[in-house]
Amino acid sequence: MQRLIGGVLILASTCGAGYMYCQELKSYLGKLRYLRYIFSLIRGEINYSCVPLPEVLSQVAERVKDPYGKWLSETAYSAKGRADSGFARIWNKCTEQYLKPLRLREEHSILIKEAGTFLGCLEKDTLDHTLQMYLNRMDLEIEKQREGLASKTRIGSCLGVMSGLFLIVLLL
Repeated sequence: MQRLIGGVLILASTCGAGYMYCQELKSYLGKLRYLRYIFSLIRGEINYSCVPLPEVLSQVAERVKDPYGKWLSETAYSAKGRADSGFARIWNKCTEQYLKPLRLREEHSILIKEAGTFLGCLEKDTLDHTLQMYLNRMDLEIEKQREGLASKTRIGSCLGVMSGLFLIVLLL
């Protein structure tokens, strides 16, 4: 009877680990979608409000949740008081500091840092076109993640069950 209970517990725990892996993948996709939403808000504010970039970032920071709001508000605050350092350096520093809890992959972190290189130095029309190209690139990254999501969730749940069965057979 103890072996049966142990086997059920092992199977339940490995299935739970597979489920958590699937939820983590879905959560990561949600983070990327929310970042895309933030950049579309920034684009909209730049197009319609005609205010300086730090104010745009402050306005967008009020409408998004943390840690994104904190990231944007601190970037805006640092950009208002900048003396020697350029906006790209401030953007990269704040991105590394405030988006670290999101645990973004390196390629996605670099993608977000790239936005800072063109946000602070272009005129409105060029900036709008560049932001649209950036949003299209974000859409491609999200689509790549979404395509792999179905197969990775299936593999994750199957591996959870199979590893549980393997451990049960190994221990019995």
